[in-house]
Amino acid sequence: MNTADMTAKLAEGNGFIAALDQSGGSTPKALAGYGVTEDAWSTEEEMFGLIHAMRERIITSPVFTGEKVIGAILFERTMDGTAGGVSVPQALIAKGIVPFIKIDKGLEDEVNGVQLMKPMPELDALLTKAKALGVYGTKERSVINSANREGIAAVVKQQFEVGNQVLAHGMMPMIEPEVNIKSATRAECDAILLEEILKNLAALPEGVQVMLKLSLPVVPGTFDPLVEHPKVLRVVALSGGYKRPEACVELAKNKGIIASFSRALLEDLRFQMSDAEFDAALGEAIDAIHKGSTVKTA
Repeated sequence: MNTADMTAKLAEGNGFIAALDQSGGSTPKALAGYGVTEDAWSTEEEMFGLIHAMRERIITSPVFTGEKVIGAILFERTMDGTAGGVSVPQALIAKGIVPFIKIDKGLEDEVNGVQLMKPMPELDALLTKAKALGVYGTKERSVINSANREGIAAVVKQQFEVGNQVLAHGMMPMIEPEVNIKSATRAECDAILLEEILKNLAALPEGVQVMLKLSLPVVPGTFDPLVEHPKVLRVVALSGGYKRPEACVELAKNKGIIASFSRALLEDLRFQMSDAEFDAALGEAIDAIHKGSTVKTA
């Protein structure tokens, strides 16, 4: 797949994006969910080796193909590694899966009800490296905890500033201003977020597109104007802490939005499984998330 093929697959593909990008502090939790306890490693290097082995097992599984999984988001160490003896981005591309990389370095402390992204002083170098490896786009996450317009405006402004830096490298930014699904003002957050994203989309040059990764809205259809916007290649949804069945039900209520799930994809996978058991569990998860992405109830 060349860049044009990848763009077409993301725009029209009948599938979802796998989020395989847990990093840093979230890695022990991801490993624990996989059945690997903290006594299994003694150094950070060993810990990252174990999470890479899990991701390689997923990527090389015969059920993990571009038929239903149209993209995958990688952690930088995963991007730099191999799967089945070839670089991870190339292993994905060979399966018809578009590779993305998580570029944010974590979150700042909460101010005005939101958490902005920490500075990324080495972003240009990372983007240059990622593009050379065949990576198509990026993903960058902020968090919105309450309906503070000033805070939400700051999140979206920062996201689009980083997005423009990504675009300058000829890559596709996946902008992720996550609304905390436990927020007491979640519906108001959704409404303000929609307004702020539309303002920032209007400021993009004609012909330029971004992707959006959003929390599933309280009111189904809230983000229809973004799904239909000419400057948005695709809107994808995070599971945000929902278990897979509930996440898929909520996803199916929103036309045109596909999944980009992490925990909801991985929750039934265990280190101790035989390859047959692992592939069966992964295939079941892929089928459920694919259905929520493509068969809509709204």
